[in-house]
Amino acid sequence: MLVWDGTLLPKSRLLALCCLALSLGTGGCRPAAPFPGVRSEWNGFARYDFEFAGRKVTVAAPEERARGGPWLWRGEFFGAFAGVDEALLRQGWHVVYMACPNTFGSPATMDLWEKLYTELTGRYRFSRRPVLLGMSRGGLYVYSWAARHPERVGLIYGDAPVCDVKSWPGGKGKGKGSAADWELFKSIHGLTEEQALAWKGSPIDILAPIAQAGIPIIHVAGDQDNVVPHDENTLVLKSRYEALGGRLELIVKPGVGHHPHSLENPAPIVEYILRNRLKDPSEGR
Repeated sequence: MLVWDGTLLPKSRLLALCCLALSLGTGGCRPAAPFPGVRSEWNGFARYDFEFAGRKVTVAAPEERARGGPWLWRGEFFGAFAGVDEALLRQGWHVVYMACPNTFGSPATMDLWEKLYTELTGRYRFSRRPVLLGMSRGGLYVYSWAARHPERVGLIYGDAPVCDVKSWPGGKGKGKGSAADWELFKSIHGLTEEQALAWKGSPIDILAPIAQAGIPIIHVAGDQDNVVPHDENTLVLKSRYEALGGRLELIVKPGVGHHPHSLENPAPIVEYILRNRLKDPSEGR
């Protein structure tokens, strides 16, 4: 508690007290920088599109920023099945997307993500632990990031996510796969067919550092998905993650295929995120 006894304070002391008061309410004294680029509207929220590190970045901003700067980071498909995004925006979160399409969470893409992460957590004072949304092939992006930087993740939300490239795009199981994307995947990663089949960079193979960090995970998947079959992807990942001591909440949609994503009422996903995400310690200051 700050108590003033009526004594006039030096300007430097007064400024320090003002900064302390601001930090108690907002998580910091320095105001966040304004976003650059083109401002528009997206589903009732402010949207900013700008170029960063040679890539297009989209940020959807809440009317009033929540304490600590929480944010949802999409691996792919900004605006697709965005019920969770909109619900979190109403809670004061930001939603972020960096356009690196069809790169399958490659090391080069992760290098770009590192630059954006540094910019957002520094210049814009975002939380150091974003929630990651991996929708479909976006699962490759978010798990690559989480394995590389588990200390920079608050929670993973997988929505019918690709968890094994042999299943998709490889089509080596019961799913139909994508021949064109399989060739592109091999090209991006510099792999031969034999090397791609033996590759150990899929989400199901890189779970150890994520489990060691205690990162909570929630997946939503349809049990009739013939594009990214949940028993070749989510169920394998769940089994391996729990064997490593991790926890994964699974919502199965009976009779549903790869689409539609998310839930008609996204409340269970949003509630799980808000209740379980790991917070950056600075959010509590």
